[in-house]
Amino acid sequence: MRGSQHSQREVLTYSVMVGTQFSTVGINTLFKAATMEGMSPYVSVAYSYGIASLVLLLPTLFSHRAVDVPPLTIPILCRIGLLALTGSSSRLTGFTGLYYSSPTLSSAIGNLCPALTFILAVMFGMEKVVMGTRSSQAKILGTTVSIAGAFVITLYQGPPICITRSGSSSAQNWVLGGSLITLQYALVTLWAFLMSIYNFLLFIVWQTQIMRDYPSELTVIFIYNTFVSIIGAVVALIAEGTSSGAWIMSSNTALASVICTGLFGSCLNNAAEAWVLPIKGPVFANMFTPFGMVIAVAMGVALLGDTLHLGSLLGGTTISIGFYMFMWGKVKDQNDDGGAKTEQNADDNSSSSNTDKVPLL
Repeated sequence: MRGSQHSQREVLTYSVMVGTQFSTVGINTLFKAATMEGMSPYVSVAYSYGIASLVLLLPTLFSHRAVDVPPLTIPILCRIGLLALTGSSSRLTGFTGLYYSSPTLSSAIGNLCPALTFILAVMFGMEKVVMGTRSSQAKILGTTVSIAGAFVITLYQGPPICITRSGSSSAQNWVLGGSLITLQYALVTLWAFLMSIYNFLLFIVWQTQIMRDYPSELTVIFIYNTFVSIIGAVVALIAEGTSSGAWIMSSNTALASVICTGLFGSCLNNAAEAWVLPIKGPVFANMFTPFGMVIAVAMGVALLGDTLHLGSLLGGTTISIGFYMFMWGKVKDQNDDGGAKTEQNADDNSSSSNTDKVPLL
């Protein structure tokens, strides 16, 4: 029975992450279409996270009535605020970068997440590097290749391979957009680690289960979205002012973009990641990004009329190669650890069995 439940949860986690990729690319494509019609990326962040907060308001209130929830304290609010500051910075830089480039570039650079996760894990002592092992060598080489691919796709646009429309992004805007998107995914990786640390702190403070089983998980997501909406509104006021027409959703595409980003990108996707991260960890949550690049190319060419450039093809391919090299090293590392643990358990069982037999001799 437990094995069946475990298998179902494994299938569900994979399905959730694949669905998240489709949702993310769809949101980026719709957002790009809306910005082509004049929508402000800063106002979009404020509105979309505000919509997410409104959607979560009633479920949060009902959850408080149905379940005994520990009181919110200033330290916990500060931790959520730190997550919101990181998340809002990631969303703002990502949307601005997307404004200057394309969803294809965003999805391609998204493959850097495992490499950035590995770097942070080493820095925080959560990942051990043994240079003599093939797994560590593969992870280091994969990280290096991925970062090199990011430089290629950002700094080299190259000649067009498939021209579907005129007026594509200039080389200067492409570099700016790629740099901002790279910063976005660095912040996403940091957000994942902060979320993991936050879960650990919940366990210490309340001496209870981690966030996936904690009854106020919905409250945390609601407060997070509210904080991000406020931060986004402040940034939008600074960037656009109060009298600008940017605050008015003048097209159906802009309105659809804000609503879909609020419902899926700011609400359901965050809830899905918050559920998967404690179960599978940040590396698993980031390993599905290559699917997004393929989806983004198809949507960009078909729906936006994007031009596919040689730099995107070379850089995206290089990042993907580095990604799979890294994941091979990660899987081998886990398999080696599992084999060592199995052998150790067998030795322990054998030792225990021999000890049990001694009194009988």
